[in-house]
Amino acid sequence: MNSNFMLKVEDAKLPDVQKALQQAGIKIRSIIEIFKEEVGKEEAG
Repeated sequence: MNSNFMLKVEDAKLPDVQKALQQAGIKIRSIIEIFKEEVGKEEAG
């Protein structure tokens, strides 16, 4: 079965996400970065 997911991450880069999924035993067909936003200091915490 093929599934498509969209997720938002904080403090992670694409290779980090790919490595984590592979370590969990998840076979990845592709990962595409579709949007990157800068987080201001007031939004970060």
